[in-house]
Amino acid sequence: MKPLRVALVHDWFTGMRGGEKCLEVLCEIFPDAPIYTLLHVKGAMSPLIESKKIHTSFVQRFPNLEKKYRSYLPLFPRAIESFDFSGYDVVISSSHCAAKGAIVPSGTLHICYCHTPMRYVWDMYDEYFGKGRAGIVTRAAMSIIAPYLRRWDVRTAKRVNFFIANSDNVRKRIQRIYRRDADVIFPPVDTEQFHISQTKSDQLLAEKKDGGYHLIVSALVPYKRVDLAIKVFNENGKRLLIVGKGPDEEKLRAMSKPNIEFLGWRDDHELAELYAGSTALLFPGEEDFGIVPLEAMACGKPVIAYGKGGALETVVEGVTGTFFYEQTREALASAVERASSTFFNHETIRAHALKFSRAVYKNRMEKFIREKIRLLNH
Repeated sequence: MKPLRVALVHDWFTGMRGGEKCLEVLCEIFPDAPIYTLLHVKGAMSPLIESKKIHTSFVQRFPNLEKKYRSYLPLFPRAIESFDFSGYDVVISSSHCAAKGAIVPSGTLHICYCHTPMRYVWDMYDEYFGKGRAGIVTRAAMSIIAPYLRRWDVRTAKRVNFFIANSDNVRKRIQRIYRRDADVIFPPVDTEQFHISQTKSDQLLAEKKDGGYHLIVSALVPYKRVDLAIKVFNENGKRLLIVGKGPDEEKLRAMSKPNIEFLGWRDDHELAELYAGSTALLFPGEEDFGIVPLEAMACGKPVIAYGKGGALETVVEGVTGTFFYEQTREALASAVERASSTFFNHETIRAHALKFSRAVYKNRMEKFIREKIRLLNH
C-alpha cells in the first residue's frame, strides 16, 4: 500500500507557546509531513519545527510581521484558503484562528485539533478590541470586519471531518459555536523536562521558604491579564518575575514598579529553574486550557489561577493551587495571601501534573488519528 501523504497546518509561527508544543508532537508522529502556516518568523520555533519543510502564505511578504501580524487578521481567511492540498490523503490542522478553514480536496481526511474557535472574534473579542484595549479606528474597523469573520469561522467548520478539543471547556465552545461534536485530548506537558529542584532553591523550600518571587510565564497580550498581576504586586511590593514578550510589553513595563522584572522569553532550562525557584505561579487570565500551570506543577509549585476556563480542569483547590473568581485587584491579592498561608506538598503537585504528560498526549493523538485513517481506507 502506498504510504499516506500527510500535511500539517498551523496558524502562524511567532514563538513556542502551547499550540506550538502540540504541533511539535504531531511533527514527531508524522516526521515527513510538511507544514503550512500563514507566516513564519525565522528562528522563533523549536529546532524540530524549524527543520521541517514550511510553506507560508502571501502574508509572509508583509512588513513588521513579528509585532504587527495580528493587524492582518482580516486577510487570514483568504490566506489560509490559498494553500493547495492536492495530493494529500490527510490534513491535520492545529487551529485557534484560521487554520481549520483550510480547503482540502474531496476524499481528503481533515482532522482539526482545535485550541478554540477564532479567539479574536468570539469569547475574547472585548479583550482585544473593547474600549481601552484598542483605538477608536481599530474598534470601528472591527465592528465591520468581526461579523464577516464570525460567519466565515462558522461556515468553514464544515470543512473539518473530525474535531479534537484541547479541553472540555473548548469542547463545549465548539458545540455552542460550530454545532459540532469533538473528542477531548489534553495538550502535552513535557513533565520530564521539569523537576522538583534539587538545587539551593530546594534547600530553601525544605525550610518552608523559596526563591522569594512569584512568577508569570505568558505572552504579553491583553487577555492574559498580566496587567492585573502588576497592579497587585505594585501594591504589595513583593517580587514578581515575568517571562514572555508581546505587543503589550511597553505598556506593562511603564506601569510596573522596580519589584517587577521582565525577563523576555527564556530557554527551557532557564524556565525550569525559574519555576523551581518560585513561590507560586500566577495565572490571571482565562485560558482555553493552559500548559504553563502544569509546567509549574511539574516542578512542584502551586498555581494561583483565575477560576474560569481551562484552569478548572488542571488546578485542584487547596491541593495544587488556589483560585480567585473575579478579575479584580482585591480578589487576586486575597488569593496571593491565601496561597502564602497554605501548605502545598510539592510531590503531590508533581504527581498531578504527570497525568498530563507528553507521552499521554502523543499516545492518545496517534491512536485517534490512526483510527480515523483506517476509516478512510475502508
